[in-house]
Amino acid sequence: MTPDRTTIPIRTSPVAQTQPLKRHHSASYYAHRVKESLSTRISKFICAIFLLVLFFVGIIAFILFLSLRPHRPRFHIHDFVVQGLDQPNGFENARIAFNVTILNPNQHMGVYFDAMDGFIYYKDQRVGSSPLLSPFFQQPTNTTIVTRTLTGASLTVNSRRWTEFTNDRALGTVAFKLDIVSNIRFKLSRWISKHHRMHANCNIVVGRDGLILPKLNHKRCPVYFT
Repeated sequence: MTPDRTTIPIRTSPVAQTQPLKRHHSASYYAHRVKESLSTRISKFICAIFLLVLFFVGIIAFILFLSLRPHRPRFHIHDFVVQGLDQPNGFENARIAFNVTILNPNQHMGVYFDAMDGFIYYKDQRVGSSPLLSPFFQQPTNTTIVTRTLTGASLTVNSRRWTEFTNDRALGTVAFKLDIVSNIRFKLSRWISKHHRMHANCNIVVGRDGLILPKLNHKRCPVYFT
């Protein structure tokens, strides 16, 4: 007989997994981490406060800039008349009269005006000029009225130019331009700006009666610096 060779199974236990070693830190290590975290939070808080203050300072500076920056004087044409325009030989006694107001729109800033002159143009050709005002200082939000009548030597209107006037009148209207010129400076407390060469251009159209058209009367004149 063949001997009984019974194999006894041997149960092997699974290989034990290596467990990570827990590192134990000292109390000074944790104290350092807490201190470092607290410092970071304080730094972030200080940065946030700084940015918030900077934001509000910027808004305040912008508002002050808008309220204190110089605004140009405002010119409005209120009356303009060419007398005798219906007369063929009206150039012999030609008269041009106008009324202009000057407003200083600044709430806290005055304006120094040097001598002011007025020039009248017809088709880009000067047909009259006259001094308007002597140097003056205009208080904030104040209005100055300029009234002038040009006659004789103030006008350079001959028979040929007058004929052009009357020809335009026959078509319905005659166009002129009034240019008011002065050097100005702005004043805020003790600060005074440099000089600015100012021009106020008033485009004017008169009807057959020589009076400015109603739609252009009281109109604001553009102002620019050169």
